[in-house]
Amino acid sequence: MVTGPVVTEGADVRLTAWVEGRVQGVGFRWWVRSQALELGLAGFAENLADGRVKVVAEGASGRCRELLALLTEGSSGGDGSGGGDGSGGRDGADGGPPWPGLSRRPGRVTRVAHRWADAVGNMSGFAEI
Repeated sequence: MVTGPVVTEGADVRLTAWVEGRVQGVGFRWWVRSQALELGLAGFAENLADGRVKVVAEGASGRCRELLALLTEGSSGGDGSGGGDGSGGRDGADGGPPWPGLSRRPGRVTRVAHRWADAVGNMSGFAEI
């Protein structure tokens, strides 16, 4: 389900995504931060008490859509997610964290819900919380 303003190409927007699956303790927030910075986005990725990761990113709508596509790629269902087996890259089956420089998404995403809003413009950089 996508809520909020109509996303106009080139306009600055705020993407809020709640990512479910095996996304804590596997380097997922670090990976989100690296992808967001490469896309020129500002915001944060935060572990939630229920095991999800909340991602808030602001910037050009096309870049935010790219980040959302990276978050949902290979997830098994849910709002705004793509189809697939839910593998989402290295799942840490050996119990270890992903290797530095890992380009594939760590962990396993099973569902991504997201919401669009107008950019607030009060963030700089991208933090892991």
